[in-house]
Amino acid sequence: MIRTSFAETRVETASDTAAETTVENSVKTERIPPRRTLAMFPGQGSQRVAMAAHLLRAYPLIAGRVLAAADAALGLPISELCTTGDATELARTEVTQPAILATSLAVLEILREEGGFAPAAVAGHSLGEYTALVAAQVLTAADALRLVRRRGELMASVSERISGAMAAVLGLGADQVERLCASGDDGEGLVEVANYNELGQTVVSGERDAVAALTRRALAAGAERTVLLDVGAPFHCSLMRQVEQEFTEELARCDFAEPALTVLSSVTGRTVADAAAARELLRRQLASPVRWVDVLGAAQQYGVDDYVEVGPGRVLSGFANRTVAGARVRSTNDARRIATLLNVQRQPEN
Repeated sequence: MIRTSFAETRVETASDTAAETTVENSVKTERIPPRRTLAMFPGQGSQRVAMAAHLLRAYPLIAGRVLAAADAALGLPISELCTTGDATELARTEVTQPAILATSLAVLEILREEGGFAPAAVAGHSLGEYTALVAAQVLTAADALRLVRRRGELMASVSERISGAMAAVLGLGADQVERLCASGDDGEGLVEVANYNELGQTVVSGERDAVAALTRRALAAGAERTVLLDVGAPFHCSLMRQVEQEFTEELARCDFAEPALTVLSSVTGRTVADAAAARELLRRQLASPVRWVDVLGAAQQYGVDDYVEVGPGRVLSGFANRTVAGARVRSTNDARRIATLLNVQRQPEN
């Protein structure tokens, strides 16, 4: 089960002074058990109206318990927002992030209790890294929910001061997009790579005019298309450094435990070495790009061949299908897919 109790106390763990070499420590392959399944947790952009409604219908006791605990932890009607909230409410970054986290935790607990789901490793795309850390017992669910709510508030505050935007560039290599970011005129403003999602899809983030200029340069350079993303702030670029110190103080208020299983960080594409590294990587994550291509590459290197997206949406499943040749990929976006996965989990292993 998730390390739940939302009022749980924990023995003091490692200090908050991870050295860079500790943060970047490489994965030890002996930590990957024979099952070789990577649980992937989605980030912002995977939300949809009523994204947890099917969970309450099909698994009312488990989903109801997890969502009620989220309500209690935050003092917000998260269960209501995830089932009957409208699109406008869910679009608010400070609401979106805890709502996705709570829904993903409910799916995870259903898979564990109903099917004995026990992945060899976990990874989360941006926000999803908090879910991964709960799955690995590094954070309690309550602390993770409180952190992502504050994270969302701080990120939204940046957009109140700066007109920011994000856009996906399709059909160019990441190195080409990096060069295009660096080739803009000084007066355009800041634009940087925010997500290395897959080999043919790179997301940029920054000031609105600079992002718009970048998309024009990308199309001129041969990009298949560019897509302006419907997000509440310019995530994962250096504009977020202005809230980094305040979020660091929030992180210091939470206990971090040693990982109970392998966690692949979307900040580095490598393992989270210990509790102190987990805290440091969450600090860095605000203004650092998501290196999902590296996460999937590391998973292949360590022998993972089953990829399960745990939570709303199928974005990460798509990345895995297009990136990992021969991968067995499943999502949990609806009741039918969850039931299919549970049936597979209940089958005896050969």
